[in-house]
Amino acid sequence: MAASPQTPPFVTTGSLYVGDLHPEVTEANLFEVFNRAGPVASIRVCRDAVTRRSLGYAYVNYHSVQDAERALETFNQTQLKGRSIRVMWSQRDPSLRKSGKGNIFIKNLDKSIDHKALQDTFSQFGQIVSCKLETEENGDSKGYAYIQFATQEAADLAVQKVNGKMLADKKVFVGPFVPRKERLQQLGSQLFTNVFVKNLPETVDDDKLNQMFSAYGPITSAIIMKDEQDKPKGFGFVNFETAEDAALAVQELNGKEMEGKQLYVGRAQKKIERQSELKSKFEAQKIEQLSKWQGVNLYVKNLDDEVDDDKLRDLFTPFGSITSAKVMRDDKNHSKGFGFVCYTNPEEATKAVTEMNGKIVVNKPLYVGLAQTKDARRAQLETQFATRNKIVGPRFGPQQPLYNNAPPMFYGAGQPGFMYPQQMMPRGRFPPQGPGGMYPAGPGNYMMMPSSRGGMSKGGRGGPMAGGPSRRGGMKQPQAPAHQPYMQQPAPDMGASGLAPLSSSYLANLPEEERTRVLGERLYALIEKSQPSAAGKITGMILESAATEEILELIDNQTALQEKITEALQVLKEAQGPAENGTATAQKA
Repeated sequence: MAASPQTPPFVTTGSLYVGDLHPEVTEANLFEVFNRAGPVASIRVCRDAVTRRSLGYAYVNYHSVQDAERALETFNQTQLKGRSIRVMWSQRDPSLRKSGKGNIFIKNLDKSIDHKALQDTFSQFGQIVSCKLETEENGDSKGYAYIQFATQEAADLAVQKVNGKMLADKKVFVGPFVPRKERLQQLGSQLFTNVFVKNLPETVDDDKLNQMFSAYGPITSAIIMKDEQDKPKGFGFVNFETAEDAALAVQELNGKEMEGKQLYVGRAQKKIERQSELKSKFEAQKIEQLSKWQGVNLYVKNLDDEVDDDKLRDLFTPFGSITSAKVMRDDKNHSKGFGFVCYTNPEEATKAVTEMNGKIVVNKPLYVGLAQTKDARRAQLETQFATRNKIVGPRFGPQQPLYNNAPPMFYGAGQPGFMYPQQMMPRGRFPPQGPGGMYPAGPGNYMMMPSSRGGMSKGGRGGPMAGGPSRRGGMKQPQAPAHQPYMQQPAPDMGASGLAPLSSSYLANLPEEERTRVLGERLYALIEKSQPSAAGKITGMILESAATEEILELIDNQTALQEKITEALQVLKEAQGPAENGTATAQKA
């Protein structure tokens, strides 16, 4: 359907951006709200690729632009879990989002001006795409806001008409929005008259500071900062009448020695400038350290508690000269199960990785690899997630009819509109569940399958390779077909105890389907001990959201596994709550 004249020109689909979300808001919460405006095609809460915590925003997709427009008008700035949510059209083109076109900034707003008053004031100049009034945690206004118009002409008109005008007895500033980076560059290039002085002797008071700097030009103020006991803090500020005099004082006095102390004299900076400068210095040091350690620093995990710094060094000494070997410990001095080994050259490090990765040390297989930065690990995990999402199954767009007229299903982080009708569920995935069970649709997000009653059904009890009937007696899920490649291969030799260790090197030689099955069977056996009814669902969730090395660590670390189980149970609980309500409503009707 075509968009109405009120929609921005870039809108071609019924896709909405929902921001300012409470961290506990889930897809189910959003579905309950936005489905009132019309049939929802799909919902995704965006989450951190590693921690799976909400990033505070989501996307809601409707089948029609008209339903999306109705939802925007109805639910923008409504309360959800104690926070006002911000709804706007989803802008798919990143170049337009970052261009700043149509964006303005308003400050010095009276505290009495709320979001509605702000929207009403500026909507007369053109169509507003987004209006954000910054507030404190208690909901009080911070006195400034951001507005994005559909056109640059509307933004220019708003600046022209409102800048410097009185709103609620306060003169407001309205101007084009300038990104933070550009603002800092502008501040750094400005002339200054205010000078910051530190490392001053305790004998220096206001009068002495004034006398010291007045030699370079007329001064409007000179003050030494003091603590609560009225003792000098060792720094102060001097303000000159002209920028030329201030620059001369900095040039002459910076680095000068006074009573055994070396003075620092420089331009007084705002807090935001100081933070930016410190951050830049820290990042530069970090890059320098990373370049120094590149290719020689190894990350070693799955260490036994018996392994300390000395034993770690002894294990890796045969491969070269070690500059440091450290086992990481918690605040109680207990080993965290991982550490770092640094060599003098990359050749030694490479040899150590080849020889030690997968080696059994105190009955535990080691993982050894080159140490990565947090950003590099995050990028790797995101790539893994994206790869998994591509092979989950076929994609059905929002235009596809839903099975049995059931409510729309929630989809994962893979593809918009991703859903399975019940008659087209993926076959051979580990572990299959009964109809109404939870099925992974991407890392950390799970779909509810529709029941025969047209509502959301509860998950049935399922084993590692067999489905189970739903609570309402639905059809039993068929076994995975025998032609699946990994179904034809024998399970690895688990030994007499059934718990032989799994090594990275062993798993690396298996096809992906076989590797998933082997890991899944081992996980299921451990999870079933504490959660027999939900073991199948939890196993599937972990297999979809964790890399092979992480799963191996969970198998060997009961504490970490239990934390994952608790987290998965919470996700299941949140997903099943609204489903039960939907089913009850359908039955009552």
